[in-house]
Amino acid sequence: MTTTYDRLFIGGSWVKPSDPELLDIRSPHDQSVVGRAAQAQPADVDRAVAAARTSFEAGAWSGTPPHERLAVLRRYNELRERNAEKVAELITAENGSAAWFTLAGQGGLSRQANAYFKAAENFDWEAVLVPSDPASPFRSIVRREAIGVVAAVIPWNSPFSAANAKIIPALLAGNSVVLKVSPENSLSMGFLAELLERSGLPQGVISVLPADRATSEYLISHPDIDKIAFTGSTRAGRTIASIAGQQLKRVSLELGGKSAALILPDADLQQAVHGLKFSSLLNNGEACIAQVRILAPRSRYEEVVTALKELVESLKVGDPLAQDTFIGPMIRRDHQQRVRDYIRAGIEEGARLITGGSHIPAGLEAGNYVTPTLFADVDNSMRIAQEEIFGPVLVVIAYDDEDDAVRIANDSEYGLSGGVWSADTDHALSVARRLRTGTVTVNGAPIGFDGPFGGFKTSGIGREYGAVGLGTYTEYKTITTI
Repeated sequence: MTTTYDRLFIGGSWVKPSDPELLDIRSPHDQSVVGRAAQAQPADVDRAVAAARTSFEAGAWSGTPPHERLAVLRRYNELRERNAEKVAELITAENGSAAWFTLAGQGGLSRQANAYFKAAENFDWEAVLVPSDPASPFRSIVRREAIGVVAAVIPWNSPFSAANAKIIPALLAGNSVVLKVSPENSLSMGFLAELLERSGLPQGVISVLPADRATSEYLISHPDIDKIAFTGSTRAGRTIASIAGQQLKRVSLELGGKSAALILPDADLQQAVHGLKFSSLLNNGEACIAQVRILAPRSRYEEVVTALKELVESLKVGDPLAQDTFIGPMIRRDHQQRVRDYIRAGIEEGARLITGGSHIPAGLEAGNYVTPTLFADVDNSMRIAQEEIFGPVLVVIAYDDEDDAVRIANDSEYGLSGGVWSADTDHALSVARRLRTGTVTVNGAPIGFDGPFGGFKTSGIGREYGAVGLGTYTEYKTITTI
């Protein structure tokens, strides 16, 4: 049974698209059609932006008190929680993400939302400043107000998480939003639109548009967009930053990564390898935060390689709907080929292939599958160590001492995530503080949602999550009075 969305969700209503042709959404597992959906064109973007602008200028949502906005977003999150299994099933069907990952991720979505709700409850929407000069007869009121119309553009790999990271804080702050999603996610994001429709948002406040890259660029270039919030590749981020700079739009960018996991000499290797199963190979390796550069001390190098080999070879690859599948297919044929090309490049560069390779797993030729691959004897200058592969490919790099490990970890254009493993937590924290990256986990602790998330260097501009993430969707206004 397939799911069909033959209408677009624009300004809170389901309307006929300007192009009636529907896109077939195919399973990455076997290429079967799992759904069909309308795709937005520039004319649809114009309608969505106009609806957002009208609603914002009228104060239909921006003029609503923060506690009332919070109540509506809580209602949306409750609807999502009640439909968690359906959300997970749709993402697995269209993305190829393994069922264990999509279902487990629903709990993460709740924690993500609750962190924003807590931040909104305690946010200084308006504050009176104490004058620095006690004799001053003037006082200043500092307000945090909505920016305006937000274009939120998200990738295909984790659609609900990426969408919530943007629409929840943007809406809590009083903005109107046009959410542009990838064509591959037309089904899960169509369902997201249904949940938003039922949550009680005023007309015009939000639109959900599946569309290609050309239409996405049309959206972010639109003169009535006040802020761009983007998650995706660093290359696309550069283009968006250029457009935002030319038009002086507010912009936040969560971009790529090539994160390192530092295994210190005293680390419990069994614990570390079990943790790396999830921090390095989550979501089929199609995750910007994946810790895919494994830094191992020379004194334990072969021990680490052997343990990782056993891990990689133990992971079941196959139908993402099967409960015991850990790694499913890549999202598209072209991406499957891209990952396989990187594996070939690693062999050509002289890395030692420990397990895996560029062949397609036997019996899975109909899908977009890649054999999970582990390389050893990798120099950090190699392409497989420097470029984001976005697939189940790990590289093990040897280091001489702690300073060398930190140097190698920081020797990257990216700086999104990272990890440190040690029997001494305090020592691991001291190493974590030396890493030039936006988020570091110690001994497998999960990334929290109360603190800011984002990247150093080419991994992005700005932060998401919690109070900091909420604040990026507001403007400061200072009012001085007697």
